[in-house]
Amino acid sequence: MIVFRLSKAAYALDLSGKGAEKTGGRWNSKGVPMVYAGSSRALCTAEIAVHLPLGLVPAGYSLTQLEIPDRFGFEEPDLKLLTSGWKSFPYTRVTQQVGDSFIKNNKSLVMRVPSAVVQGDYNFIINPLHEGIAEIIVVKTELFLFDERLFRR
Repeated sequence: MIVFRLSKAAYALDLSGKGAEKTGGRWNSKGVPMVYAGSSRALCTAEIAVHLPLGLVPAGYSLTQLEIPDRFGFEEPDLKLLTSGWKSFPYTRVTQQVGDSFIKNNKSLVMRVPSAVVQGDYNFIINPLHEGIAEIIVVKTELFLFDERLFRR
């Protein structure tokens, strides 16, 4: 399986989950390490864009293409557990509890979760504590330039 990760260039090869651990996110609480990836370059772009103010074109980003061996497959949460406001910002505890449990249980390397930004698309959260993390292959990493039209006022 190929997934994509858009991050500041300094962290392009970092699969420790420390960034998400420091801040928390939709699928993890502060203190829980997690690596966020998307199913496509476009989804990664949208996921970054929604968190930035208009008029500010992000700079210094890299796109990393990761290959996760197919034998790991992926888990999916029971979407019935998600309340109607699961897409809200700030993030709900419900989605964070789902992700925190995924990491704590440590049964799988990857969980596929629905994108709150692009309906019908999926993000992949990677468990950096799972033994399979060492088998993820960095296919390539490249400087990523955002199209400034996405950030016009």
